[in-house]
Amino acid sequence: MEPLILALGWVGLYAPLALGAVGSMMGCARAGSAACGALLEVEGGYGRYIGIAAMPSSQTIYGIVVTMALRRELTIENSPGIFGLGILAGFAMLFGAIAQGDTCAASINVSKSKLEIFGISLAPAALVEGFSVFAFVFALVLAAGIPK
Repeated sequence: MEPLILALGWVGLYAPLALGAVGSMMGCARAGSAACGALLEVEGGYGRYIGIAAMPSSQTIYGIVVTMALRRELTIENSPGIFGLGILAGFAMLFGAIAQGDTCAASINVSKSKLEIFGISLAPAALVEGFSVFAFVFALVLAAGIPK
């Protein structure tokens, strides 16, 4: 039983980074596809569409930081806490990045037709990012309470 608990600790340790990276890939792919489509329809301002497409990549950065905060020698006492915190923070970042990719794609699609709403169309993507930031901050706070 002890090796299984320690293995779960390893899974939890790397879950925020791995799941955040998978979510960022999926989110950036969705927004990037919309950006590529928009590039065919507009005459300029290409950088803004590519910049929006990169927004979901922030969840990978949050995952790196949470993984570093959880890093410690794995024991039978701290592995369950690391597993629970790591896997839940990772899933929050995974789904946050995917949802942000969808909102970024929508922003790109509407702003290519009506450029004056470009800024306000980013508000939903920022709101989704806020939920990932909540998961990120609380993971850091709770990581401090896991025994070293």
